[in-house]
Amino acid sequence: MIFFLSLPLLPLSVHSQCTRNPIIFNFGDSNSDTGGYVDGLGLSFVPPNGRTYFHQPAGRLSDGRLMIDFLCESLDTGYLTPYLNSLGPNFTNGANFAIIGSATLPRYVPFSLHVQVSQFLRFRSRSPALMLSGYKDLVGDADFENALYTIDIGQNDLAESFGSLNYSQVIDKIPSFITEIKYAIWNIYQKGGKNFWVHNTGPLGCLPQKLASFARNASQLDEHGCLLPLNDAAKAFNAQLRVLCEQLNSQLINATIVYVDIYSIKYDLIANASNYGFEHPLMACCGNGGAPYNYDANITCGRTGYTVCHEGSKFISWDGVHYTEAANAVFASKILSSNYTTPRVNFNFFCTKM
Repeated sequence: MIFFLSLPLLPLSVHSQCTRNPIIFNFGDSNSDTGGYVDGLGLSFVPPNGRTYFHQPAGRLSDGRLMIDFLCESLDTGYLTPYLNSLGPNFTNGANFAIIGSATLPRYVPFSLHVQVSQFLRFRSRSPALMLSGYKDLVGDADFENALYTIDIGQNDLAESFGSLNYSQVIDKIPSFITEIKYAIWNIYQKGGKNFWVHNTGPLGCLPQKLASFARNASQLDEHGCLLPLNDAAKAFNAQLRVLCEQLNSQLINATIVYVDIYSIKYDLIANASNYGFEHPLMACCGNGGAPYNYDANITCGRTGYTVCHEGSKFISWDGVHYTEAANAVFASKILSSNYTTPRVNFNFFCTKM
């Protein structure tokens, strides 16, 4: 028990092995958006978002830090600046292209994975020239080649598909999602990228939002109360993503594509919540409606009528869709253990190559 309860502190105690400034370029959705949505739309989140660590809304849908924030801390580098931040941005350690609500398809709808990669390619082509012209807070050619490219996307593709399609139809769409991820990695690789860190998608059927919104019966729930059809679809997506990563590892010369089993990490925390010090694995800390899920689509976190728990550290879900800082800390600790990566390498492994 002592070991489990100390897990959230581990990302802060990992010592970086980097011999030079680590560079990370991140692509994804709300699981790793550090402010791109807010910068791009000119909006502001409201309290209680950000209350735990930043003590104010910080462009993240959480009470505090995200997994990507903890991973950056493990490399002793600053949090990633959103690409769309135009107010004094600092891109010396990379950039974050992730945007809340993003998916792989449709391709040209902002901010799909295709659009995010297109933004990166423009950033890639202009940065070295701008540096030669005297601009600071950017990265040079060698930095792009040695950078780590992290991808965490797919949850919204599955979630949106279930809104209008049955299970079989959703499964039939998965190859098209995987193809977009393949194109993204390939396009970055063609511009010199060779270090890729690819997260699979989490247990969609365990999100309080889905549990509160989908009609269900007992036969559709697993032993931990999660929706089987949604989780089975996530597993199908992940199986195909793993095959893609294995194929690209053999096809892309001098490249390393690491597949990270985020699904197992998140599901383990939900299934064994009490072992990690959590008390409410399927209930949102911030929302409306009370037990069992505290989620109401009309009164979400921050809207008039919401309620918020006193101890976010006891909750896994922050708002029914996104995770608390306490949960994100556990996820990052598990990632840093290298027990959930294929090939089995630590996140800090890339420091020796940066």
